[in-house]
Amino acid sequence: MKIAVFDTKHYDRLALDAANLVAQHELQYFEPRLNAATVELAAGFDAVCPFVNDRLDAAVVARLAAVGVKLVLLRCAGYNGVDLAACARHGLKVARVPAYSPHAVAEHAFALLLAVNRRIHKAYVRVREMDFSLDGLVGFDLHGKTFGVVGTGRIGEAAMAIARGFGMRVLASDVQPDATLEARLGFSYVPQAQLLAEADVVSLHLPLLPQTRHLINTGTLAAMKPGCVLINTSRGGLVDTAALIEALKSGHLGGVGLDVYEMEEGVFFQNLSGTGLQDDQLARLLTFPNALVTSHQGFLTAEALHNIASTTLGNATVFAHGGVLENEVRL
Repeated sequence: MKIAVFDTKHYDRLALDAANLVAQHELQYFEPRLNAATVELAAGFDAVCPFVNDRLDAAVVARLAAVGVKLVLLRCAGYNGVDLAACARHGLKVARVPAYSPHAVAEHAFALLLAVNRRIHKAYVRVREMDFSLDGLVGFDLHGKTFGVVGTGRIGEAAMAIARGFGMRVLASDVQPDATLEARLGFSYVPQAQLLAEADVVSLHLPLLPQTRHLINTGTLAAMKPGCVLINTSRGGLVDTAALIEALKSGHLGGVGLDVYEMEEGVFFQNLSGTGLQDDQLARLLTFPNALVTSHQGFLTAEALHNIASTTLGNATVFAHGGVLENEVRL
């Protein structure tokens, strides 16, 4: 198949080229994201391969169909940027990578937690400036604390296993509780209100859907235990940034570690060091000493990149041979 791969970086190309030694598709890489301004680049291709912040709205989908595209190969798990109804109307199949490495994202969640709690980011800067003082770097033991997980899919499961390894008590909430998983890992499903009230750390591991947008808002932040640390490695839209800033300003929230941000499109994955940041909310968020933001890098391990590339091209191969797309996204 001829595949137009959008929003690519050097690491994407290396992984896809390696996987394509087996798959043998015709790949062409484009640096821009796929959206209304770039959709014409897809002309002449059988499939497009967008990433997490590309925008395939109804107009883009209609144009993709008009230029002959038959397949959308998402190289990510999330599909909130794709108008699935429009794809169905125009006969475009959509496939995704449902699980590339749950361990990569879960481990990054704990990297954020440890850095925020023990002020590693502040300590690093101090020592680089020959300041070896310890004032302002006091954290807390994770051992014996309560780790609250919202969403117990594969990444949530991996995060809970790590938390248990730290000796933490684990609480979880999910719309579809898994009693077998609960017994195996030794955590407890509780109502979300109880989780927020008792957890010393709240970690989000769920998709962005209309019913989960701004799940973390003024009310849920106020319901959290004073001093709680919030971690989000899932989707930026789960958190109301304005409410988060107010919770940090008031001191109610003990800290926050974010690998995602609700307005990250056009910011994350880009080098803005020469132009500056135009997003006032993100700029304000970055001023807090107990806030740490990384640029959607939770997936960025060699293992995850390999799995993303091989699954993406595997989806293309199945489609090309008329097989059943196990990773198809349907309405």
